[in-house]
Amino acid sequence: MSDKNNVIGKVINVKGMVSYQPGSVVSRAIIDKSVGTVTVFAFDSGQGLSEHTAPFDALVQIIDGVADITIAGSVHTVREGEIIIMPANKPHSLKANPRFKMLLVMIRK
Repeated sequence: MSDKNNVIGKVINVKGMVSYQPGSVVSRAIIDKSVGTVTVFAFDSGQGLSEHTAPFDALVQIIDGVADITIAGSVHTVREGEIIIMPANKPHSLKANPRFKMLLVMIRK
């Protein structure tokens, strides 16, 4: 992120870091290091991430709206203020219904 120094050591409104865009998924990296990443996303209605796996655990916190998150075939409805941990090497996907924003934290092993 080119303006990362604008957020370090400051109180920020993470919900306001990304805006909904029609028919799109918008993301902004807050931290991007070799040991892990923190990224905020905005998913417009009907958007999502198709099923995939990752080699490390990922924590998702919904910061606006409601997300349907599928992990190994089980659908979880996650609401604003709630978190879910997507385990390493388990297939997972995300779907906006209607739309949501999330904070994704991935710590690499």
